[in-house]
Amino acid sequence: MSSLAGIYIKREVLEVMLDVLKKRDEKGVELTVSINDESNQYGQNVSVYVSQSKEEREAKKQKFYVGNGRVFFTDGKITKGVKQDDVVQDEVVVSDDDSGDLPF
Repeated sequence: MSSLAGIYIKREVLEVMLDVLKKRDEKGVELTVSINDESNQYGQNVSVYVSQSKEEREAKKQKFYVGNGRVFFTDGKITKGVKQDDVVQDEVVVSDDDSGDLPF
């Protein structure tokens, strides 16, 4: 385990997010979590906002901030998440030969 952080999201923000999801008929929302090296005046170093597309970032569209928090445990090491390729399973060979050593 590398780090743990607590994040607080106001009920009003959750209600706005749910209203938007319902209007757009979406199943969920992707969030981005930003962990900063330095804390703000409230001791917070984590912020969460609705993820943006590359085009939205390039157009400098304003982020919709969802909540803030702080890291409360870390071992000093955070690694980048890597998606593993689908595991290829070995093919099972079935034989019509009943003289095998199977116990059943």
